[in-house]
Amino acid sequence: MSKRKNRELEDILNWLTSLIFLSLIALWFTSRTKFYIYFSIIALALIAIIVVIKKIRKRRFNNVYDWHSGRSLIKKLQTMRPLEFEEYITDLYARLGFKAEVGRGSHDGGIDVTIQKNGLKHYIQCKKFITSKVGVADIRDFYGAMAGKLSNGKGIFITTNIFTTEAEKFSEDKPIELIDGDKLLKLIYSLTKKDREEMKLTYWLTKKNKEKIINSKDNKCSRCGGDMIEKNGKYGKFLGCSNYPKCKETRKL
Repeated sequence: MSKRKNRELEDILNWLTSLIFLSLIALWFTSRTKFYIYFSIIALALIAIIVVIKKIRKRRFNNVYDWHSGRSLIKKLQTMRPLEFEEYITDLYARLGFKAEVGRGSHDGGIDVTIQKNGLKHYIQCKKFITSKVGVADIRDFYGAMAGKLSNGKGIFITTNIFTTEAEKFSEDKPIELIDGDKLLKLIYSLTKKDREEMKLTYWLTKKNKEKIINSKDNKCSRCGGDMIEKNGKYGKFLGCSNYPKCKETRKL
């Protein structure tokens, strides 16, 4: 909202406040009963407005925080080795209720992960692209690799980046689901908080830091709820939030 609109809104609120105040004064001298009734209504209305404003502000903050957290997570996924990313996706779908297993390396024919649920078998290819878009050639090769294996399942192509328009058009009339970085984040955030924390322990932290977190009795950040892990600084060791640099909470050891 612009500064001009903010000023206009403030002027309107000031005018309404003055009008209400004068009306209450008039009622005080003319009808005490009406004064108490209107005063109660106005007080309840003000409380309701304050509660609504606080909820809106909190929701906006959470949306911004989730967006930044999501961007950070995508960047972490993009730093993985190909096999690590495939294992991450396998773990993700297993936690979503699928029977999931990683493909067979160079002999998988372009299929990195196989998942099953309710008698349906689906095939997944994973591409942890950073700047490159997934093109139509990638989708065409994937379709050729798994088309003969499909019965009533589908193919799922997952990337940490985005797909080209041609790739999206090619898949429109085919049993292929395209999952870009944003859709991947939605899948991850559909997990329970416990599952997400367990995956963080598995894939992001070193063995040394995992042990420190597991053995610590007071290991949660008071600001964002992240894990407090031991770090080395200019003045020695300290506890820092695992969500740094987004969260800069620290504690002395």
